[in-house]
Amino acid sequence: MSRNLVLKLTVAGEAPERCAQGLTVAATAVASGIAVSLWLTGDAVFFAVPGREPNIELPYSAPMPDLIAAVIEGGQVTACTQCLARRELTAEDLAPGVRIAGAAGFLDEALGDQAQALVY
Repeated sequence: MSRNLVLKLTVAGEAPERCAQGLTVAATAVASGIAVSLWLTGDAVFFAVPGREPNIELPYSAPMPDLIAAVIEGGQVTACTQCLARRELTAEDLAPGVRIAGAAGFLDEALGDQAQALVY
């Protein structure tokens, strides 16, 4: 019986280590064959906007653009509806494959029978 990882990333440049940890866990899970659903909230939504990704460099961490690309390619990435609206972003601004959803969708996934939810 395999579990799904539902990970919510709530930070970007304001907390680079927490951001790196969340993206590293998500990308590692994808590489391990685990079903991953990454939810981007707050300024983390910019990871889903080509050309506007946060420029975060952290010693001993994999590059953030590589981590998010791995998750977009091998998992499901969702950007928060309200967070996008507050930043005047729309679906047209997002990388291909990134979807938009809100709290109800997150709760549905996070409370699923086979889900393990983490928040960074």
